[in-house]
Amino acid sequence: MNPWLLAGLVAVVAVVVVVKRLAGEPLNARDLFAAPLVLTGIGVWALVKGAHGLGGADYAWVAAGSVLGVALGAARGLTVHVFEKEGVLWQRYTGRTFAVLVVSALISIGFAALASRMGMHPQARPVQLSIGVGFLGEALAVGARGLGSGVPFAPERKR
Repeated sequence: MNPWLLAGLVAVVAVVVVVKRLAGEPLNARDLFAAPLVLTGIGVWALVKGAHGLGGADYAWVAAGSVLGVALGAARGLTVHVFEKEGVLWQRYTGRTFAVLVVSALISIGFAALASRMGMHPQARPVQLSIGVGFLGEALAVGARGLGSGVPFAPERKR
């Protein structure tokens, strides 16, 4: 797949998710986990596709970066407003969500710069994987909070 087309697709998915959550949306499992899993899958695919020449140190950096991404995403997920509306769970991004997003981006940029400085191959740093694991961490935190609320998740929408 053309790298520019892939980057455009990832950007569109990320923007759609953020805009929907900024406005507030019913919280259901498919919407919560679909985008993170798709983006993470695309990132893993990009990693495997560019794997020639990668060594153990590269994979260690990928693993550490993925753990960091999930943790930063979970921190962001703790700032998402989860509430009951019409008898089901809803979610909405807050100002704090964007503050944590900015701090997380700075931390991730610093981590990527350190990894690069330490010799990590550029093919071992797919942006889609970074975005996907961040959204996955957020989904895990929001989902856990939703489960703990005792309020049912919203039903799946017909597509």
